[in-house]
Amino acid sequence: MELKVAAKHVHVVDDNAGFCKAIEALLNQFGYQVSTYPTAQHLLDRLPSDDVASCILLDVRLPGMSGPELQQRLLELGSTIPIIFLTGYADIATTVKTIKAGGQDFLIKPVSSDQLLPVVEQAMVNHHAMLVQKRAREAVLSRIATLTPRERQVFELVIRGDTNKHIARALGCTERTIKAHRHSIIEKMQVRSLAELVSLAERVDIRASNVSR
Repeated sequence: MELKVAAKHVHVVDDNAGFCKAIEALLNQFGYQVSTYPTAQHLLDRLPSDDVASCILLDVRLPGMSGPELQQRLLELGSTIPIIFLTGYADIATTVKTIKAGGQDFLIKPVSSDQLLPVVEQAMVNHHAMLVQKRAREAVLSRIATLTPRERQVFELVIRGDTNKHIARALGCTERTIKAHRHSIIEKMQVRSLAELVSLAERVDIRASNVSR
């Protein structure tokens, strides 16, 4: 489930070809893969994979779709890639809006390597952690999908903290039956104990209210 941080990819969206070339050369020196796009639409036409640790360096002012508009479009598409905004014009209102919408950071051009590199690296760390969490959650959900309808009911009540006695009463069966279901659930969920099952659900943010989603 661990992802390779080495596959770090920076997507630069800026209509200044000279700036893109300089940023690409700088980032290449530090082991980053770089793709450049002159407009927001070019990036949308070659939508970056959300399965590799990456980030987007995005100019605010672009021909056609603006940087903040692209940010909104990517959010609508479900992208989790962190966005670092770049601009030659300080604008507090735009800065606040983009950060509130989930922007990683907002840098003013010209940006030095000392300013840019730590921000890019932090974005990579954040995206990597998000992808690890996402894959862990997907793995747990795939195991939950193997449970029978009754086992799923028991699972939801178990991770909610209900006792065998309360679960038996709620489902209209005996505690012995609940124990049998619980044993099967532990095997299918690939854990060793009830405590580990609850811990796993908490770790990947699985709650009784969203198990069936």
